[in-house]
Amino acid sequence: MHAVRLHAFGPAENLTHESVADPVPGPGQVRIAVAAAGVHLLDAALRKGAQGPYPAPVELPTVPGREVAGTVDRIGAGTDDTWLGKRVVAHLGMNPGGYAELAVTDADRLHEIPDGLDEAEAVAMIGTGRTALGILQFTDLGPADTVIVPAAAGGIGTLIVQYAKNAGATVIGLAGGPAKTARVRAGGADLAVDYLHPDWPDTLRTHLGDRRATVLYDSVGGDTARAAADLLAKGGRHIVFGWSSQGITTDAAPLFTDQELAERGITSEGVLGPAMLEKAGGLRALETRALTEAAAGRLRPTVTRFPLDQAAAAHRALETRDTVGKVVLVP
Repeated sequence: MHAVRLHAFGPAENLTHESVADPVPGPGQVRIAVAAAGVHLLDAALRKGAQGPYPAPVELPTVPGREVAGTVDRIGAGTDDTWLGKRVVAHLGMNPGGYAELAVTDADRLHEIPDGLDEAEAVAMIGTGRTALGILQFTDLGPADTVIVPAAAGGIGTLIVQYAKNAGATVIGLAGGPAKTARVRAGGADLAVDYLHPDWPDTLRTHLGDRRATVLYDSVGGDTARAAADLLAKGGRHIVFGWSSQGITTDAAPLFTDQELAERGITSEGVLGPAMLEKAGGLRALETRALTEAAAGRLRPTVTRFPLDQAAAAHRALETRDTVGKVVLVP
């Protein structure tokens, strides 16, 4: 088979498309003929040598990628043979191997892909979709809410915009450049604002008039989040699930001190990690819900596709924010 391998930590060009031996499923495992493999910013950080959630940097050489969808073409000993031939999607967890024509995983990680979803959409929902729903469970949105979504053209952002609109909220999406703001507007946002323009906060203030926002879904941090938080009403909520303005990190300094929060009359809450999983009933529950919401048409991911042999280009585009929605490799 062909796969993308990383032999040395460093730039995207270190990802090479190679011919490698076909993987063989072990006991309790299946092999998937991959039709779509998800690409995540964490993949780019790991490519550079960061540990991310791992106890140590990944061992090299490695085939990156932790989200795959396709058809089960082989099973290991003791695996339920009814999986053979089924369209499935799986998050590989701590075991990479997704950037390939064939991938192996434990059968208990599989979800059958619902009718009406293609493999790329399923990949988007198994990772990005589950995270979006995990974030959204911390707020109970309704018609009285006005929400601000920085990075509204990203994989999670596009889903939050859809969910908030379905709940009846007024949605303001921030994105960089006219092409992305057009996509955000087409995705359902009531207002799409280009944060590359220095006067974008004034545009929001003019649109809001006497109103203020009630929720800020923040994956960006930095100056953009601070400016958006200035538009929160008393009692407004700052929901934090990333710090992309500081690069990929598993931690960052709080955007506001306790004194600033008290003076502004808002709260700030980080929602990633154990609290999210406990509230949702675990990762699998989130994955199942994400696939169900997409199959029902209530949430539909936006996908940017790259051929498998262009994994390096996909990483570069993702790192320079030159993509919309979820990035997926297609063998």
